Order: sequence, then C-alpha cells, then structure tokens
Amino acid sequence: MPDVVLLEVADRVATVTLNRPEARNAMSGALVERLRHLVAQADADHDVDVLILTGADPAFCAGLDLKELGRDGGILKRQAGETESSAVSRRGRGTTLPTTKPIIGAINGVAVTGGLELALNCDLLVASEHARFADTHARVGVHPLWGLTVLLPEAIGIRRAREMSATGNFVDAHLALEWGLVNHVVAHDELLPLARRLARDIVSSDQRAVRAILATYEEASRVTGGEAWDVEARAAAIFQRGGVDPADIERRRRGVVDRGRAQV
Repeated sequence: MPDVVLLEVADRVATVTLNRPEARNAMSGALVERLRHLVAQADADHDVDVLILTGADPAFCAGLDLKELGRDGGILKRQAGETESSAVSRRGRGTTLPTTKPIIGAINGVAVTGGLELALNCDLLVASEHARFADTHARVGVHPLWGLTVLLPEAIGIRRAREMSATGNFVDAHLALEWGLVNHVVAHDELLPLARRLARDIVSSDQRAVRAILATYEEASRVTGGEAWDVEARAAAIFQRGGVDPADIERRRRGVVDRGRAQV
C-alpha cells in the first residue's frame, strides 16, 4: 500500500505531497496523522529551510474524507476534541501544519473545504491553471476549525469570504489571483518549477530573519492595528539582542544590490 503522504528533501527544500489521488487526496485520519508527522519531521530537520505542500494529480485536496466522516465522525471529531483541550498556534499549525518554517502551497487542482484550509495555512500560494477553490463546509453541514474564518477574509476580504462560505461556489485560479487568494497562476507543468524557484529565493535569505519576520506577521495578525506596531517593535528588539554581524550584513547588502540589478 503506497504512503498517503510523501516527503522528498533536496537543496534545503522539503516537498510534501498528499498521495491519495484515487480519493482526490481527501483527508482521512491516516493522511492527517502522516501529514503532521512529516511536516514536524521537516521542521526539525536542520537541512530544510522551506517546505512545499502539494497534492498528487489531479487534485490538491478535496477536504475531509466524507466516507470516514459519515461512519464515525473521523478526524473531525478527534480534531474538535484536540482544539478544545489545547491552544492552537501559528495559524492553526499547532495541530495542522506544525512548523515555524515557510510553507509554499503548490495548488495543482481542487482545494475544497478542509483542503482550502490547508492551502490557507501556507505562507504563499502558487496555483496551476487547473486549480479551483471552494468552501463547502455549509453544504456538507460541518464547521471550519483549521482557521478558515480567520484566514479566508484575511486573504480576500470579509464579503468575498462570506460569499464563498454561504454559497459553496467554486472560484477558478484566475479569479483567485484577482481576489488575492493566490500569489501566482501558471501553466500546470510550471507549477512545481515555480514553487521551487520561490523556495530557492527563500533559502538564499537569512533564515533567522525569515522566520522572525513571518512570526511577527503572524503575531501582528492577531491584534488591532495600533497594537501591531508594538508587536513589531518588541520582535525587532528581541531579534537585535540575538546579535547582528556588521560584516555579514555588508556581505548580504552587496548580494541584494547584485540581485536587484539582475532582476531589472
């Protein structure tokens, strides 16, 4: 029996692939458990700086396994108990995607309901032209618990989020780009190459700074506008106390200048 989630590490990038293509990568209890384990493994791996999350074609993730859910409540019942008994951190990643490292979502097909929540828990999204997005929680008769009601309006605005959740209608890749749900839309064959290029760009940055800045974004998203300024000030002070090497900054400055010239 093939693994329901695959992990490949190369060039400091971990590619995590949901691997139930016959079920459109629907999230069974086994898949969720394996996903958490491999993401945590990549997070602990000192040879990994960035993760890419994708699905085996033709889907990214069709959400929870409804057959399993219909039998005994499945992962939904267990997850609800975990959420009540423990604090969820980092956009729900404490239970869903347990990592402090950047995650690029490479959305190769439909991302529906729980699959949409998985995508939203990524730091940035690259979509294939085949990608489609929908929140069908209300159509199925379940409630989001992996951050959708926070992350979807953060991405596309509250009125569009309400429309997606109340109607269950699908949004195609190009409309998702227009709405700000994804960062890029590319031809299907270019999806993973672009995700890997972006991952290499992140790898080439200072990793301590990358993780500190992303953590600051996350903490600031939990407070009001005025408080967010204080969050950044505190985070900057903590970062500075960790030590800054002027020679290293100068080396990186020269690299930024050279890279900027090459990208013009």
